[in-house]
Amino acid sequence: MENIEGKTAFITGGASGMGLGMARAFARNGMKVVIADIREEALDEAMREFSNTNLAVHAVQLDVSDRNAFVRAADEAESTFGKIHVLCNNAGIGVTGPIKNATYDDWDWLKSVMLDGVINGVQTILPRIRAHGEGGHIVNTASMSGAFASGDAGIYITLKYAVVGMAEALHWELMDENIGVSAFLPGGVRTNIFNSHKLRPEGMSTGYAELDAQKEKMAEAFKNAPPGSPFEAISMDIDEVGLRVLRGIRRNDLFIISHPEFREGIEARCKALIRAIPDEPLNETRLNMLRQMGTLLTQPIYDKQTTPQGKPDEQGRDTK
Repeated sequence: MENIEGKTAFITGGASGMGLGMARAFARNGMKVVIADIREEALDEAMREFSNTNLAVHAVQLDVSDRNAFVRAADEAESTFGKIHVLCNNAGIGVTGPIKNATYDDWDWLKSVMLDGVINGVQTILPRIRAHGEGGHIVNTASMSGAFASGDAGIYITLKYAVVGMAEALHWELMDENIGVSAFLPGGVRTNIFNSHKLRPEGMSTGYAELDAQKEKMAEAFKNAPPGSPFEAISMDIDEVGLRVLRGIRRNDLFIISHPEFREGIEARCKALIRAIPDEPLNETRLNMLRQMGTLLTQPIYDKQTTPQGKPDEQGRDTK
């Protein structure tokens, strides 16, 4: 989707953090943008920023786990800006910790936002993109935790692997309909993610209360990291993230990876998968049958992924 000017984007979790970075990048490059977020105060703050510009941005309050509310939000987006072309399933929760400490409520809450919310976005908006026939793009925000098991974050890793797999499946399904699909795998970004435990619904039990308190202390350090500090060194600015996502949409990338520094972890997992293949003679009959069964053995979407060149420019394009 190289030509994005005049098209409409719908971004969940769009009022702050990476979603706000996407909204800025998209709007500054001529898109109409709907920012959807569960936090009314965050939407108000974001809209104060955009109100002083001539950019086309509209805010809508949305709990992505609410299917009916998602339909109403999509209807409002279309009544405001017309056809939706880009969906960024970006809403998430930064609650992490070992699975062995989790409660059912931890599983249910995180899944309702980070997996069910993505499903609701696809089920609600993809049919609208297909219906208008003008093409489009879907971005599922995952994490480096969707590429390899990084950190002590069992539920988070489980759900991020799921949304990456969904993006890969959809990329294949929609490639002949002029609708691109990307899995976005960011590393550390200066956002409010360490405060997201505050959104936990009342009455839900958690096995992560102590970890939540520790992360709250880290929140300001990450968000307001001064130049030269360790936090600043390992985290990325949201505006740069937004441009990297825009570049991935323009390039129709299957995977959008923000931080090249994570190559080591990605390679380690891929090499482990290769080493896990039994060292034994191949059953040629079985192999030939698999080759005749289409994508059961090989998947051409992986061959289409190319390497982004340099940091993206202000239009979200390669710089070399």
